[in-house]
Amino acid sequence: MSNELRTPEDYELFIYSLAETFPCIEHSTLRFIRRGGSLARIEGEVHFPGDVRLVVRPRIVYHRLPAMIDGYGYEVWRASAKLYWYDPQPHPDDPSLQSTQPHHKHVHPDIKHHRVPAPGMSFSQPNLPRVIQEIMETLLSEEADKSSQQPEKSSTPALS
Repeated sequence: MSNELRTPEDYELFIYSLAETFPCIEHSTLRFIRRGGSLARIEGEVHFPGDVRLVVRPRIVYHRLPAMIDGYGYEVWRASAKLYWYDPQPHPDDPSLQSTQPHHKHVHPDIKHHRVPAPGMSFSQPNLPRVIQEIMETLLSEEADKSSQQPEKSSTPALS
């Protein structure tokens, strides 16, 4: 699909077929929820190996086509620990964020106040592929590295 935001139906299909595009997705609870004639919310979580999950909350407006992302929140968790999140809340007085204003990422330490630019985040293109790719390259590759470093368990019983 060349433009997932071409119509609300295209974006809905995109949301419901993410696992076909990204086989690392274990399961998804994402839902496309229409709110009147020109607004939709996407709500839910995308689950990955290693107890990693992505909480998704974009808002899509489609009173004019193509549709646009009007706001979003993408939180990445491992078990009960929030690792980072993305949001477009403007911070015009923070010069370090000007390159991607208003898009930015909250990171540790002091996750609520420590923000870094978020290149590639957009209101005119879906952000989910970028965030999922980041999870694959950082968190899931860490999981693969850990499992490859653990000794293999023998399937043959030990002799006594």
